[in-house]
Amino acid sequence: MKVSEVVQAWGKILQGLPPSLSIEITKECPLRCPGCYAYDDAHLGGNVTLRSLSDRKGQALIDGVLEVVDRIKPLHLSLVGGDPLVRYREVEALVPLLIERGVHVQVVTSAFRPLHPSWGSLEKLNTVVSIDGLQPDHDIRRAPATYDRILKNIAGQRVTIHSTVTGQMMKQPGYLRRFLEFWTPRPEIRKIWFSLFTPQVGDSMPEILTQQERKRVIAELLELRREFPKIDMPEGLLRQFLTPPKSPSECVFALTTQVLSADLKTKVTPCQYGGTPDCSSCGCIASMGLAAVAAHKLGGFFPVDPIFRTSIAVGNAWSKLRRPPAPPSPLRVLQ
Repeated sequence: MKVSEVVQAWGKILQGLPPSLSIEITKECPLRCPGCYAYDDAHLGGNVTLRSLSDRKGQALIDGVLEVVDRIKPLHLSLVGGDPLVRYREVEALVPLLIERGVHVQVVTSAFRPLHPSWGSLEKLNTVVSIDGLQPDHDIRRAPATYDRILKNIAGQRVTIHSTVTGQMMKQPGYLRRFLEFWTPRPEIRKIWFSLFTPQVGDSMPEILTQQERKRVIAELLELRREFPKIDMPEGLLRQFLTPPKSPSECVFALTTQVLSADLKTKVTPCQYGGTPDCSSCGCIASMGLAAVAAHKLGGFFPVDPIFRTSIAVGNAWSKLRRPPAPPSPLRVLQ
């Protein structure tokens, strides 16, 4: 993050507002990926699921997103899903309107359909394309968003590739290198991010990495980033994966990001994963990136983290003071 962006974020925190916002803009997705947290029964707390929500379409969706953004005024907005490109007409209309408001926009998609031709040249837009490993694995897990379709749909664009590393991948020697050898030479690829698969508490799935595999991922990426400069993951960020936050209350990302589901009202808590994420196995790149910022020492001496947490406490207190009082109960009115 740039110094100016950090200062802006602190200003939002002190006002009791989240500097980052993520919206599950639609409940629909043409994919059925194994291990997808968004469609887990517990994602929204267990009383309701993403697919059961009433989402919006057309102008109602555009107006709804703009109302939320104008009210919260985030510095950064992620449009996720489902897959945002299910509502491609609305998203294509929204992106320039959001950028005009000074918001940095991130669209996270499987790229199952073509990206808008202008997106490759928009400075405040980051299009993130999710890739689940090498082609044989990805095409099974993420059809119809196959490698062939993705390559066709990102032609002429400038995108970020994001891949979630799983236990299955790390049981194949040299997997990450082969992945990078395929994607990094392509001119459409600006940078590459990796997350680690994050389970829910009590999960038992082949995607879950063992602690040894987790350490090996980090060791390999620390070496590979020297050879493949499109890996946009500083050493400090990578090392945070070895000591993830112990709980959402210690996670900078969870504390500074508000996540809304497809009805634009339901909050996803305690973080974007919803449910009860296993924080001891957290592999979220956003969480680790902000943890690395918090671990930074100003001038080499003063750690950012205590200043940050004091700012959150002040912001929360200020937010409570500004909150309008609850209306009197009917009983008191009768009295």
